[in-house]
Amino acid sequence: MADEPLDAEERAKRLSHGIARALAAIGPPGWLRLEAVFTLTVGAEMVQVFFFDEHERSVRAHPDRDVLALVREHRHLSAELGDGPWWRMLLALTDEGVIEVDHDYGDEPFPDDQLFPREVYAADLEVYPRANLPVWLAAYIRHGGRQSRPARVAAAGARADREADVRAVRSEGDFPALPVLWGRWAVMSAAFVAAESQWGPRILPALGFFEGSRRSGSTLYVLPGGRAVLSGGVWDAERLDATYNGGHAAPLLYAGAPAWVANPVLNPRAGNGLLSFCYWWEAGEWYRGDSPGSEHLVDALPGIWTTETVVAVICDLFAEQPDPRARAAVDTLVSAAEVGVVTRDTLVEVFGDTGDFDIDSAYYQLTLAGVTLAEPEPMPREEAIARVRRYITDNGPQSAGYPLDELRADRIDIGWMVYAPTRPDEIALGRAIFYVADDGVLEQSSSSVAPSIYVAEFERRFQQRHGSSGG
Repeated sequence: MADEPLDAEERAKRLSHGIARALAAIGPPGWLRLEAVFTLTVGAEMVQVFFFDEHERSVRAHPDRDVLALVREHRHLSAELGDGPWWRMLLALTDEGVIEVDHDYGDEPFPDDQLFPREVYAADLEVYPRANLPVWLAAYIRHGGRQSRPARVAAAGARADREADVRAVRSEGDFPALPVLWGRWAVMSAAFVAAESQWGPRILPALGFFEGSRRSGSTLYVLPGGRAVLSGGVWDAERLDATYNGGHAAPLLYAGAPAWVANPVLNPRAGNGLLSFCYWWEAGEWYRGDSPGSEHLVDALPGIWTTETVVAVICDLFAEQPDPRARAAVDTLVSAAEVGVVTRDTLVEVFGDTGDFDIDSAYYQLTLAGVTLAEPEPMPREEAIARVRRYITDNGPQSAGYPLDELRADRIDIGWMVYAPTRPDEIALGRAIFYVADDGVLEQSSSSVAPSIYVAEFERRFQQRHGSSGG
């Protein structure tokens, strides 16, 4: 009786073992483990085979054409087992004959050094059509630069929208106001940095960025003039799938967007067609084109939704559940970040200063975001007097009759009040009084204005100079 023909799965298994035996035959003496990656399409091939010894030293090998023929046969056969053949085959083998084989159908993006040009994949699809592709690969092949928005294109698009009366949608309730959102982003970044976690958001000058553990992420660019752009992508977003796999029209993410919403401030996903949302902040409001509401963007953003969510995220970074006092300290820290008045002491109150957390790097995140109350060190009395003396001398005529050698300095909260005291029985109306802040700013007033009134405004201006820059 003739043997029954083997099914495709069994034939593929036997081919895998044949490939492993052929690779083992070309191994150097003393090898203990081999690892091979075959990246194939109908028009391009990439092969990486490494043998490792007991010291984890590796040697690269180059299999001959007979091995590659077996690999091609295996890939062709795999097309019968699913929706198209594998894109990569990963094979591991020990010197004791233990074999592991994994077939990569593109559920996750390929490593950059194993990614072919898009036309290579398009050609493969002509030979092996597929009902569906992973969204990232479909976008890679088919996006055609449709989400790219260079400055020239952005300006032309903004003009066309105005002429056609295309208006952006005012976002209501999707996100907190920019200064609050920026403060929350910054304080979460500081907390993750303090805990030395690889996850969580981060801050760079005028930029907040976040990459989640499930390949969704976003960026927040803060621009001059109280403007900002928040954009990013949700992994496997349904609307992107409908665009690249279903042939539906792409969402008009930039509909009604101003000209300054352009590539330099867009999330890098726009470059490969995987941007799924874009919001911008202008004139105290969030706006969007054809972007989904925030309830669909949770995976792409840090937990900036409410003060309570930020507090909960930070508390989760502790090894143990914080007690009520510790939670109150976190609440104070978050509230301070929301209004841009965090101090190092506020941070230490949460994380301590024992070395278990990286306070300096965390505080630097907050400093980059501009949400710290960055008060300078108190200026020495002698320096304040010297500055006033130079100011009077440099301004010429007004120094006449002003007793420079009798200057006196009285401390106020954020600097010094410098003046020449009157002599006994002397009446000095409108005599100059100088105020020198700890940051070096010098202002001149006179005895006609009550110091208590002037100092209050002087301190207010100081706080404005050293307060939040997030909004």
